[in-house]
Amino acid sequence: MTTKKLSYKEALAELEDILRQIENDEPDIDQLTEKVKRASYLLRYCQEKLHKTAAEVEDALKDVEENPEE
Repeated sequence: MTTKKLSYKEALAELEDILRQIENDEPDIDQLTEKVKRASYLLRYCQEKLHKTAAEVEDALKDVEENPEE
């Protein structure tokens, strides 16, 4: 079985869906732990993606400032 790489947009949408379900008391108690674990994973995933993107943007801007003619 192949695993599809999760995009930031997909992770955020899934996280929002889990939050909506929890707020509306939709998951039963047996599913709640799994939902919270998945939400925790998605939060870390999104944070890492944002930090990585911010670092890449900063590096690109530094490169432009250091080499404006390239």
